[in-house]
Amino acid sequence: MRFVFSRRFYILLAIGVFPLSLSWSFPILTNIVLVADVLLLVTALADHLISRLLPEGLTLKREIDGRLAIGEISTVLLRIENTSDRRLHLRLKDEVPANIEVLDPRETEIALAAQQTAEFSYRVRPNARGKYEFGKTAVRHLSRLGLVWCQAELADPMTAKAYPNMRRAREMELKALGARSFLAIQRRSLRRGEGREFESMRDYVRGDELRHISWTATARRNRLTTRQYQIERDQTVMIALDAGRLMTGRIDDETKFDTAVHASLALMSASARAGDNCGLIVFGRRIIRYLPPRRGIEHIDSVLEAMHDVEPSMVEPSYARAFQFIASNTKKRAFVVVLTDVIDKDSSKDLISSLKLLRPRHLPLVATIGDRDLNAAVSRPPLDLKEAFIQSAAEEIIHERTSALRTVESLGGLALDVTTQSLAPKLLESYLRVKERGLL
Repeated sequence: MRFVFSRRFYILLAIGVFPLSLSWSFPILTNIVLVADVLLLVTALADHLISRLLPEGLTLKREIDGRLAIGEISTVLLRIENTSDRRLHLRLKDEVPANIEVLDPRETEIALAAQQTAEFSYRVRPNARGKYEFGKTAVRHLSRLGLVWCQAELADPMTAKAYPNMRRAREMELKALGARSFLAIQRRSLRRGEGREFESMRDYVRGDELRHISWTATARRNRLTTRQYQIERDQTVMIALDAGRLMTGRIDDETKFDTAVHASLALMSASARAGDNCGLIVFGRRIIRYLPPRRGIEHIDSVLEAMHDVEPSMVEPSYARAFQFIASNTKKRAFVVVLTDVIDKDSSKDLISSLKLLRPRHLPLVATIGDRDLNAAVSRPPLDLKEAFIQSAAEEIIHERTSALRTVESLGGLALDVTTQSLAPKLLESYLRVKERGLL
């Protein structure tokens, strides 16, 4: 049914009930009420036929304030305009995606005068990346006689993309680096006396390292002269993000993959502030996404666009294919950050054997994202046989991970075994340590 009866219709219908109370004394009243009710129903149907179409001057547009991001509240604005010459009484109900959290009522009632515009808004919050389909807006308008609400639809369906939360990534950066964040990274990049990139000459000061003395400049100036260095800029950071089976695990209502995505964005932001170029590769059995190393706002926007709909899948990742791709497409020495997880001999063996494709040209850092519940499981004595078996399995997984990471370090790489909470801080600390020690 494309219409519903209005309050006025039911009031008129109820008025006809009163004469029925006198029908015992006046039987003719029963026939009169019946005829009146039939006339009322026929009039309502005719009112619907006359008023069923929306006025041509009624338009509705849907807008979203900014862009959707995981965990961020956004406002959906409905702007309705009446350019017709009649007053309209409207009821609106917007069709929202089933998998988005709606924080406010998404329906309203508006009395819209001729040549008038009205607005209605409600707030939503997406809890996952991806595409969200908004349908048409259901509109009920009161008929000319006010007996029925005629139903129609306005506004075209709209697809909105939900992106990773860049503000969350920057908060990770700020929290991890503390007082060293923002301009502090740039100051570290320009700090004299460290690094490998020549900056300038100055007079020797007691405490300067002898290896920094320029003997040719000393002979020319007839006094001790020291070379000043700064931490190198325009270096390359490459993030390899595993989208395989183990990254589908959920911790605190979020997959390990989503945690790694936001940690990657935090590292990209920090590297851009330090003057470095950062690239991204997402891989499973094949290369899913690749963004070459760059920096700047446009590059961050490209990463957000590329990552809005990438999801991990139940496949084993091919480290060899990913590392071979990096080696073939990254000629300049790079700091390659591998965000993954390993729990058994086979996966760690594949990872370790594939690292040879990156060494010695590049410096790899393998960060395995563990489960904090795994560590908690072995931190207390078992209470029964079941817990004893669980602890035994957990200890075996932890041993395999530790053994794999030690092997990575023996091959000349760096290794981190972190939880989802400590991933971003440890990652940024490792990056700054690599920069300060001039390992690139």
